[in-house]
Amino acid sequence: MSSILIIARHGNTFRPGETPTRVGAKTDLPLVETHCGTSIGKYLINRELIPSEIHAAPLLRTMQTAELAIEAMGIDLMVKPNSDFTEIDYGPDENRTEEEVMSRLGGGDPEAGKTVLDAWNANATVPEGWKVDPERIIANWLEFAAKIADKPDKITMLVSSNGIIRFAPYITGDFQKFSSEHDIKVVTGGLCIFRKEDTDKFWTCVEWNVKPYKYY
Repeated sequence: MSSILIIARHGNTFRPGETPTRVGAKTDLPLVETHCGTSIGKYLINRELIPSEIHAAPLLRTMQTAELAIEAMGIDLMVKPNSDFTEIDYGPDENRTEEEVMSRLGGGDPEAGKTVLDAWNANATVPEGWKVDPERIIANWLEFAAKIADKPDKITMLVSSNGIIRFAPYITGDFQKFSSEHDIKVVTGGLCIFRKEDTDKFWTCVEWNVKPYKYY
């Protein structure tokens, strides 16, 4: 028997042509499109991966994405808000453009700031000033994964955000190896799938950073 965990990143909160900013826990933007959430649902139903339980961070963008996926799958489920997976707090960089963020992190030198962001995207090294508790986030993932693993032959879906999802590979038991082989930054509307057999100690990543919106 096995358990399956589906992790999705929410859809777009900026329209084409708009300058995106770092949107964290303190900024509750709604989606500006329905394609990402709908395509996630279509991707899952076409692979017969219909969740029996769906969780989402209690933000508009994550809840709306989950609801769109449910509608596309044609299933009758209520989204369960889960505050353990609410996006991180970007501190002084909240609602700032990437150029502004890189300049601050680099002390006025954007290239130095880019190096800091590269480390965040490569191995989740938290930049100075961001209000992030990696140990707590990792513990949340491990606790959630352990809880759903107690219910074999169940498919669970969770919708969260970029800053939170990058810590999910800790459930594989070897984050360092995983991050050396994958880009841990999941794209907007991206999808990740993990599986755990009841005889296994850790989860196996079956798909990472899949882009359903490219297919549907």
